[in-house]
Amino acid sequence: MNRTTLSLIAGATALAAVTGFAAVSAPDAGTTDGTAAASARLPVERTTLLCPRPSGSDLAETTYTSFTPLTKGTEDTGKAVLRPAAEKTDEKADEKPDEKAVLEPGDPGKPVTGDTTGADAPALVGTAEGRFAPGWTVQQTTEVTAGTGRGLQGVACTAADTEFWFPGASTDPDRTDYVHLTNPDDSAAVVDIELYGEDGALKTVVGEGITVPPHSSEPVLLSTLTEEKQTDVTAHVVVRSGRVGAAVQALDAEVGGDWLPASADPSGTLVLPGIPKDATAVRLVAFTPRDADVDLKVRLASPSGLITPAGNETLHVKGGMTSAADLGDLTRGEAGSLVLTASDSTVPVVAAVRVLRGDAGEQESAFIPAARPVGPRATSAGNTAEGTTLSVTAPEGTATVKVTASAGTEGGTPASKTYTIKSGTTQDIEVPVPAGAKGTYALTLEPRSGTPVYASRTLGTTSDGVPFFTVQPLPDDRGMVAVPESEEDLSVLQR
Repeated sequence: MNRTTLSLIAGATALAAVTGFAAVSAPDAGTTDGTAAASARLPVERTTLLCPRPSGSDLAETTYTSFTPLTKGTEDTGKAVLRPAAEKTDEKADEKPDEKAVLEPGDPGKPVTGDTTGADAPALVGTAEGRFAPGWTVQQTTEVTAGTGRGLQGVACTAADTEFWFPGASTDPDRTDYVHLTNPDDSAAVVDIELYGEDGALKTVVGEGITVPPHSSEPVLLSTLTEEKQTDVTAHVVVRSGRVGAAVQALDAEVGGDWLPASADPSGTLVLPGIPKDATAVRLVAFTPRDADVDLKVRLASPSGLITPAGNETLHVKGGMTSAADLGDLTRGEAGSLVLTASDSTVPVVAAVRVLRGDAGEQESAFIPAARPVGPRATSAGNTAEGTTLSVTAPEGTATVKVTASAGTEGGTPASKTYTIKSGTTQDIEVPVPAGAKGTYALTLEPRSGTPVYASRTLGTTSDGVPFFTVQPLPDDRGMVAVPESEEDLSVLQR
């Protein structure tokens, strides 16, 4: 940290714990007019990602894809590695996790894949430093050909945090929903799981004070936390001490399953991007943590603009209770995203949809939570030349987005293209494919205007007539961090 003031060390350390460590440098000499300099956006220097245990099925085939986009201003050195986390249920849970790397990424700009099979694949803890850290993205995609939850299950490995909302979970007898908690740190984390159904908080028996040992993962079956069986539940994960990564694996006996990522923070306006155009059923689930009721205005951002679905103009959400509505084949053959607006902006809401594709008896399911905006850049790994759909929506104004496809894991030349998304619309973009691409490739999205942009990526394939698919929202990849510039102040040494 050349020329970094001592008084900034504590603040910079706290920043590193949240989203990576960014170098901080003093401003040029002469800027001594007493006004604070504008924040500089600098590449993060360290990123930690957590991947949940992929499956309990012996038929599972899992692929991990790692990618770091090229970022200006990074150092020439660094490394990234994914290693197994110990499972608490394993007999060796108290021993040090296996230090053998599952995946060691190549140079930034080049995706790398790794494979595993069966039910024994562990959760992973990954760390990237230096030039590998900014925007580091890992996609975990699992195909299960038969049994409960059969289908394509995908999740983007995430950073640790202290609070998560999962509307759309279930304790129904036909569902097997696990909350996977992964602790990347050297000390134990203590977690509470609260469940809210149609009549309010569900009585739980063992949902409080769950201990997740250091460098380990703990899958918690939601149906074991309560005797109440409900189709639509909101799970709230609160970390008392430490931090964890959290995701819900929602498996259905009849319509497959997928990962349910956490919803964006409670808000008066929510966007759920990228509902597949051939969706045969869409079920909206919403929850407000406030005591007050609120009406959610429901609109669909279609390719032609914002539409209010007939018969589902609003959803009434009671305070502290989970509400749901079947929206049917909402998209009717066109790209679409849900835009939800609370009648009272002071009553925040979380929300998600479960989407079905296919006909009865041959259906598969996926989940789309309310998403955060793309921000300066979003990154998606594990894309294929066929079977990848990129959906982008601009609910508040016309936006311009640059999309770049990386080289493939086995070669190819990167390609870029710029798109215009009209205000209030959703577009399924025909993504650029790297010339001569072999294997999978990564996509980066960079908004070129000040209008908020939301996006998701769908991966799809067909197995025995069933449309396997998985959807992941694409938030900011957290490759850059705002760091206030400051002057050196040697007087702090005299205090």
